[in-house]
Formats: sequence, C-alpha cells, structure tokens
Amino acid sequence: MARLRIGYVPEHFSTPIHFAQAHYGLDAELIAFPSGTGHMVTALRSGEIDVGIGLTEGWIAGLGRVEEEDNDGGYRLVGTYVETPLCWAISTGADRPDIVSVESLKGSKIGVSRIGSGSYVMGYVLADQHHWLQSPAADAGTPPPPYSQFVVLNTFENLRKAVNSGEADFFMWEHFTSKKYYDSGEIRRVGEIYTPWSSWKIVAATALVGKDGAPLDARVQDLFAKLDLGIKHFNEHKDEAVAYISTALDYSEEDAREWLKTVRFPEKTQGVDPAVVENTVNVLRKAGVLFEGRGIQPEVMIAKTR
Repeated sequence: MARLRIGYVPEHFSTPIHFAQAHYGLDAELIAFPSGTGHMVTALRSGEIDVGIGLTEGWIAGLGRVEEEDNDGGYRLVGTYVETPLCWAISTGADRPDIVSVESLKGSKIGVSRIGSGSYVMGYVLADQHHWLQSPAADAGTPPPPYSQFVVLNTFENLRKAVNSGEADFFMWEHFTSKKYYDSGEIRRVGEIYTPWSSWKIVAATALVGKDGAPLDARVQDLFAKLDLGIKHFNEHKDEAVAYISTALDYSEEDAREWLKTVRFPEKTQGVDPAVVENTVNVLRKAGVLFEGRGIQPEVMIAKTR
C-alpha cells in the first residue's frame, strides 16, 4: 500500500508527530502546510493528502459550509490531537497608534490565511464575543460581515507584513508563534481569544473512512498507534521536546518551556467526542460562520471508527 500523505502545520504542536516518525517508525510522508488548516482542506479535496492534523474550527467550518447534495466534503473527523483550547493572539502593526484595544478593530480590515481557515473563523467568534455581529437584512439570508474586508494573505509572514504596511489592520495567530515577533518589536499585541473547544483534530479523506461498519484504512489505524507513542514520548522527554522546538522550529527555549505548561495531548488519539463537534457547530452558527439546516450536519462529520 502507498504511504500515507499527512498534512500538518510546522509549528510546536507538531512535535509528537516528529517523535512518532523519528522514534516509532511512523511510515508516512509528512507534508508541511505553514498556511494552516484552510489550505489542508483544499489539499484533501484535491487528493494531494490523505490525512490532515489541524484546527478544530477549520475542519468543522469546512464541512459545515458544504451545501451541494452530492458533495461529501472530502474528509471526516477521525481523531483528537490536542485536548486543550488554543490561545489566538490578536496582533497589529508596530506603528499603529489608531489601534489601542480590541474594540478598535470593529469594522476594520482583518488579515486571514485563507477563507475558511482558523484565522478566518475566529474572526467571527471574536466579533460574536464583542457583539459586533448584525442581524441579516430582511431580504438577505446572511448577516453583513463584521469587518470591512477579509484580506487573504496565506502565510504568517505575509500577515505580519500586511499589518505594518496597512494592507490589513489586524490578524490572529497562535500566541507562542506570535510571541517572538512581539519580543522583536515587529508586531504589537492587542489582545487574545481562546477557542471554546479542544483545539486540534485529525481528519481522513472519505476514501479512507470505513463505510457501513467497515473499519478505517489500516494505515490510519497505524497512524493512531504511532501518534499515541509519539505523545507518550513527548510527555516523558520534555527536555528533548524543548531542544527540538528551539532548534528545528522557530521558538526560543524559554517560550518552548512556557508552552509545555499550557498544552495537553490525549493518551489515545483515535475518536472524536460528538459533544465537542456539536458545541463547535453551535458556536459557529451563533457567530454567523455556519447556518442551521445548511451544510453537513454535526453527526455526519465524524467517521464511525473502530
């Protein structure tokens, strides 16, 4: 059988994936997607990857926005990778005196990696929490957007450049990935927002998901076993994790150690809690990202793994 092609985000959260391959024989091609989950959604649907490890909100929004009856969305949720919420840092340019707080961002230009990405979805969650969302007009099915423009910039580097050039007013990215650039003075922190759900999930292309009671593809089952070992190694070898994060990835040793205090991976990665999916869908509907009665429904988003 062909090796699994696994999409992942090359940040500190990927450390157990590295350990699974380096120490426990994970036989897969790891394909980095620095632009994040939204890009992996596209790659799964085009057949470029078989499995994706990315943000909960990106995967669920991708399925919930599918409206064609003959479109299965291209993937299903099969596993849980991180149990803790994600802290999204809210950033603007270093020299933006007009932006003094989160409230300054209402109606502004938000930079996102892609439409449908975590950085896009969380823009709506932020707007919902700050009561910026408006009711739809009588003749419209969807409410007006809470920002003047969604500026698609693909990469973290482009997002940082855009808030300094004025192309975008702000963007959101994971806290510890952003912190290095606060410390250097390249960008400035405005605030933060936590996901109201566990932050990372594993998805598999629908072709690999067992149907009518059939088991998952054996390569996906093996992935779960090797990831579980990689996570166990991560938990038992924190100094090795810090060394890897601070040398192979773009983080200081101090920030790597601080991040370790905030993250919790599951002992078993296989399976997804339906209540987490239901809660995420409810929040995204309230925030105007998804809509009742449209798209793939929560109970269909999860593969019946065994």
